[in-house]
Amino acid sequence: MSKLRAFTMPKWGIEMKEGLIAEWMIKEGERFSKGQVIALVETDKITNELEAEEDAVFLKLTADAGETYPVGALLGVLSSDGSEDSAAVSAFVSGFKPAGEAGERAEASGSASPANSPASSQAAASKVEIVIPDGVLISPQAALLAKADGVDVTSIEGSGRNGRITYQDVQQAHRPQTNHSFNGAVDIQPKGHVFDHIPATPLAKRLAVTHGVDLATLSDRSGSRGRISKADVLKAAGVSDDTLRSPTAMQSGDVKIVKMSPMRKAIARSLSQSKATIPHFYLRGGVCMDAVQAERAKAKAGSGDVPSVNDYIIRAIALSLIEHPDVNVQVHGDEIHHFPTADIAMAVATDKGLITPIIRSAERLSVGEIAKETRAIAARAREGRLQAEEFQGGSFSISNLGMFGVEQFDAIINPPQGAILAVGGAKKTPIEKDFSLAFATMAQFSLSFDHRAIDGAVGAKFFATLKEMVEDPEKLI
Repeated sequence: MSKLRAFTMPKWGIEMKEGLIAEWMIKEGERFSKGQVIALVETDKITNELEAEEDAVFLKLTADAGETYPVGALLGVLSSDGSEDSAAVSAFVSGFKPAGEAGERAEASGSASPANSPASSQAAASKVEIVIPDGVLISPQAALLAKADGVDVTSIEGSGRNGRITYQDVQQAHRPQTNHSFNGAVDIQPKGHVFDHIPATPLAKRLAVTHGVDLATLSDRSGSRGRISKADVLKAAGVSDDTLRSPTAMQSGDVKIVKMSPMRKAIARSLSQSKATIPHFYLRGGVCMDAVQAERAKAKAGSGDVPSVNDYIIRAIALSLIEHPDVNVQVHGDEIHHFPTADIAMAVATDKGLITPIIRSAERLSVGEIAKETRAIAARAREGRLQAEEFQGGSFSISNLGMFGVEQFDAIINPPQGAILAVGGAKKTPIEKDFSLAFATMAQFSLSFDHRAIDGAVGAKFFATLKEMVEDPEKLI
């Protein structure tokens, strides 16, 4: 009995479709022990350590590091004692049938035997035995084809000599009927026809169309018999002849092509879906940050442990969501899910892309507790050590680019959440106060809402409460 076993791409979570082999921690032919990390697998959001479930040895690695494979795909062949020869391993690999996503892809790509496919079986069952009546003029090869394909020749008008049915007639009769539609005449007039009345060389006319030069306005006509030449057009366009000779695109060797990682693919899918399907509306305004900064200075003088401005804003969002539950939602098709707690997703930039770990029940945490949680979860995100439950879900997101010098921006909603806050950098700004000019530290807030679930008035009330909370941080304590 063979001791060979398949080592396949695991499935972590319902939404996982594929994984990228970030790094093999063992080599082909190397023995490993139960619990030893044998590979790093990167999914849409995190990098997981794949541990051995038993003592074994890899006889063959069939997956390459840096490549993406569907769930259920064969990654390697292992054995408990490693005694099998290479022929047995090769036979095992060739006979392996993938399950899960890999099996579905193989079936979709036509890897199943055509003879056993449902379509071919249905086609075979639909064929009937054809009997060609006596007296029908038909070539021997055409008769064989008609019987093989089940074509009734009595309705075919032969195109051969004396009306004889040819092989091509049977082929044509067996093809499905194609409907052709006429959508009107196509304008094939060249764009340069407007210059037909102007004496110019053909090349000059083509260059004029390319560079947008009106030949009628050119006074320089250096060509023979007073025609406009190539040099005249280039002079008017401000283009040198050397520029035309030099390549306008980078050489292929200068272009660096990088495959999207699973995380980047997930980001692309999510944001494309968001912009294509969610009707965004935006509320923007300035928020005074002087009181928050004064509160931070007080905390620093007291304990030395200073929360960030972002921590105060997260606390303010949490309390505002509880006060305005119609904003604390997710949208699933034609259903709106309301949440009793404020689970706030915080955008964290990593070297592999943007990820949004979640601060659960933020309304129950103090600003200091939020600060500890955000530091810990951000560190795990950058190291790729987040668990699936730490970034899935959430009812609201915050993205802060103020530390990069960005003053204002609009963020894309993270589906299925109903809203996201974009925070710009704070700076001293002249404002009117008590009928006189004053300076305040202002930050631009931009809220993006899903208009399917949240109305403008609801969003405006939420923004007013959020602004009040941030500008009076004593309400956050």
